[in-house]
Formats: sequence, structure tokens, C-alpha cells
Amino acid sequence: MRKGRRKGTTRPRRREAGPIRMPSGTRRPAATATAPARRGPGWFGRVLIVLMWAGTCLVPLPFSVPWIQLAAGAVGTPGTLTVESCVALGRGRYDCEGVFVPRGGGGPVQVSAPADLEAGDRVTAQLTPEGDRAALAGARGVLSTLILPFFCLGGLGFLPYVLLYWTSWATRRQLRVAAITGGVLTVVSLTGIVVGLVAVYSV
Repeated sequence: MRKGRRKGTTRPRRREAGPIRMPSGTRRPAATATAPARRGPGWFGRVLIVLMWAGTCLVPLPFSVPWIQLAAGAVGTPGTLTVESCVALGRGRYDCEGVFVPRGGGGPVQVSAPADLEAGDRVTAQLTPEGDRAALAGARGVLSTLILPFFCLGGLGFLPYVLLYWTSWATRRQLRVAAITGGVLTVVSLTGIVVGLVAVYSV
């Protein structure tokens, strides 16, 4: 036989957990879109990577400044270069010689010519202050000397993104902005390199 329940006694009801209600007049704190913690090399490895990365892209820049000034006509003597001979040295290297005639008058000078030219080419050139080498001048010369700076610009494009990625406080928005900036700099870099190469090999 079933035992009857005692009169006047009831089982306690279980309360289901519901959403926590905030008191009226209070606002929930705004959530910050902080990127999760990331793994990477230790601080020594990070410093070494940054130094090598930045050094590879920044060290060559001072060496390109004199050639940019020469191509722009800031230094040297303007004139015309006629390439007489180009000798192959192997592995895609050439040694070219030519005759430079100053624009303002004067005798011809035997000089070293840019290796990108061929025998028989006659181009507008600028003689170095030392007087032993001639370089392309004008817009063509300037664009050709900007190939290295554009290459370095593209190399540095994503360095800020990597630095932010290694930090624990960078937000997703900051990472997105750094990635977009790196992409834009890479596109600009490739465009400058292509334009410079076209300027070099367009005779």
C-alpha cells in the first residue's frame, strides 16, 4: 500500500537560475575588445628579430641617398653618356664602359657606365664628383634609384603589426589597422619597384 502524504507538508520547489537583473538606473560596463594572450619568442628573441628586421630595411637607405642626389642633378656634372662596351662577369653581372660628354662643354671623359645599359645606348647622364662614373639622370634616373627605398618601405610595412601582435594589450581594432597599413605600404612598395624597373630597362 502506498503511504499517504502527511497533511500540511509540501516539498520545496527548486528555483531555476535566471538572468541577473541590474538595478534600475545602472549601466553595464562596456566590454573591451582585447585580443587574447598570444605566444611568441621570449624577450631576447623578440629584440633580436626586431633589430635584424629593422636593420635589414634601414641600413641600406643612407647608401642610396648619394645616388638619388646624383640622378636628381643635385651633385655632379650633367651631360650625355654613350656606352661603348659591356663585358659579362658571370652570374648576371656586367662591366660597362662609355664616354661622357659634359653638357656645358669640355672634352669627353672615359667613365664606368651603369650595368643595366647595353653597348650603343646613348642616355642623359650625370657625372659623379670624382669624375670616374656616370649614372642615369632625369626622371628615369631618379625612379631607378628609388627601387631600393621602395623595397625597404615594403619590408617595414608589417613590422608594427608584429610588434602589436606580441603585446597583451593590443585590441583587435589596432591589429586590423596595423594589418591594413602594412598591406597598403606593401602595395606602394611593389608599385614603386615595378615603375623603377620599367624606367631602368626602357631605352
